[in-house]
Amino acid sequence: MGDYVLSCEQKLFDSAVVNIFGFNAVQLGLPNIDLLRNSRIPYRISAGVQSGALCCDFDRLPLASHSIDLMLLPHVLEFAQNPHQTLRDAVRALVPEGHLIISGFNPVSLWGLRYLFGKHEDLPWNGKFISLMRMKDWLALLDLEVVAGRMACYAPPLRNQKWLAKFDWMNRAGDRWWPMMGGTYFLVAKKRVAGMRLIRPQWGSRSIAQVLVPRPTQKEFHKTTHE
Repeated sequence: MGDYVLSCEQKLFDSAVVNIFGFNAVQLGLPNIDLLRNSRIPYRISAGVQSGALCCDFDRLPLASHSIDLMLLPHVLEFAQNPHQTLRDAVRALVPEGHLIISGFNPVSLWGLRYLFGKHEDLPWNGKFISLMRMKDWLALLDLEVVAGRMACYAPPLRNQKWLAKFDWMNRAGDRWWPMMGGTYFLVAKKRVAGMRLIRPQWGSRSIAQVLVPRPTQKEFHKTTHE
């Protein structure tokens, strides 16, 4: 099941990160899987609780505020002791207009039924599934705007590879016939800062044109008048 989820979500991460630009990118969780491999951001780092290039608690990130352009949270919030605080600290580290990408298990799905009625001993069933609507509410409270979203993993959570292959038709038909029933959801959100407005120069205006016209220095002016 883990290979199945990874194969579905890796494609979504690869497609999303390639068109996000900046200087610093951080992946929280799953440090042994490079979900930033398609990113063109020059400085990329993976963080884990016990392993990774950066070892830290996710609800107290050792990152400066407004320093990260892209932050990935792959199935981090389901297993956090305080998921809202983890999300809040990730948003704190984001620059204005920075991007946050989240993947999570959808409780309104076949995977959610397995979570509801099964034993909560093994991964991922020992986490706490967070609904898509609640996740969107959390993002809105933290001034993040969802700019893209997808569902994935429509096949049932089966351990046998052959049986998973037999249900592959559900992945092809899921987006069309039951778009909200994917086993996992994938959200791309952008940090908005209230009152901040990007000011772009009006290059055709007369005031800008006067500033850009080269003017003679005082020495050159005196030389011209004497001649």
